[in-house]
Amino acid sequence: MKEQAEPVNAMAELPHETREFLARLRPDDLETLEDGVRLVNAVKTVGTFFKWVIVGLLGFVVGTVMFYESIAKIAGWLRG
Repeated sequence: MKEQAEPVNAMAELPHETREFLARLRPDDLETLEDGVRLVNAVKTVGTFFKWVIVGLLGFVVGTVMFYESIAKIAGWLRG
């Protein structure tokens, strides 16, 4: 559906059940829906951020372990 479509034309493109649902909404219901959409977008953003934080932490831990094992191996070679 087009972003700048006029409401009457945009409503004509929707399924009948959707038009009935929207026709029953009160102004406070619309505000609640808008708040819900903003909340879902915020949760998705925070979820994506924390996903990458976890991936980064796991990568850091694995990299640290690999670095420690390499240092231990080099120290073993130097000792004999």
